[in-house]
Amino acid sequence: MEVIGKIKIINETQTFGSNGFRKRELVITTDEQYPQMILIEFIQDKCDLLNSFQVGQDVKVSINLRGREWINPEGVAKYFNSIQGWRIENLQQSAPQNLPPTDQFQPAPDLTDNEPDDLPF
Repeated sequence: MEVIGKIKIINETQTFGSNGFRKRELVITTDEQYPQMILIEFIQDKCDLLNSFQVGQDVKVSINLRGREWINPEGVAKYFNSIQGWRIENLQQSAPQNLPPTDQFQPAPDLTDNEPDDLPF
């Protein structure tokens, strides 16, 4: 699945437990009639994917929905969902680079119907 929107928040990486579990959260604001603010978690080595992104960028995030069950001390089952990101792409168009100005090109000569047609098809 994918979520497309503008980056609202990029949190710092958090580390948990003695095994060093890492998590980093990203909030995307969708661009629709009723914009949604979607919290997406990046875990372990995927945390580093967010290093080159900034608040305000338009992005597409590939996600997986995760769900888990927890049985509380009274024996009642509780269910939790999370959205985990595994890829993020910048959607903003970058300016063309290394293109010469158009005034450096010579205009094409005037073509007429009297020109020979030497194309093989």
